[in-house]
Formats: sequence, C-alpha cells, structure tokens
Amino acid sequence: VVVLDNASMHRSMAFRRKIVEWMSHRVHLIYLSAYSPELNLIEILWKQMKYAWLPLSAYLSFDRLCNEVHRLLGGYGVLHAINFE
Repeated sequence: VVVLDNASMHRSMAFRRKIVEWMSHRVHLIYLSAYSPELNLIEILWKQMKYAWLPLSAYLSFDRLCNEVHRLLGGYGVLHAINFE
C-alpha cells in the first residue's frame, strides 16, 4: 500500500500510465483527502523543522538551508524527535 497526497505529479498522465503495472505487482495506491496535510506525516515533520528547529540563519542562502535540512534529518530520532504528548 502506498499512501499519496494530491500533488500534481501524483495525478500526472505519466503517473497514471504506471498504475496498471503497479497493480499487477500488488501495489495499491491510496490518496489522502484533498487539503489534509495533517494526515501526511512528512508535513508534520516539515512544519516542526520550519518553525521549531531551523535557525533563522539557515535562510541566508540556499546552500545553508540545504545543509541545515540535511543536518536535521540526519539527527532525527537521536537529536530531534516529535513528541505528540
């Protein structure tokens, strides 16, 4: 089972052409409801990174932003974690 959001790439003609092939391999696609980022776990992580973990200095350049995102993702589960309590 693959859970997808409603990004345009997931609705493209190229993507739709592959669905029959994937189904023959027993891959089932499930689309999330439109406008429901709270159901997409990566959206929760991006929000936490953006508003809590990324320093403002990360936005000074694209390279800095990439480095900070890689640093955060590399430390996820060890240095950083989301607590839903």
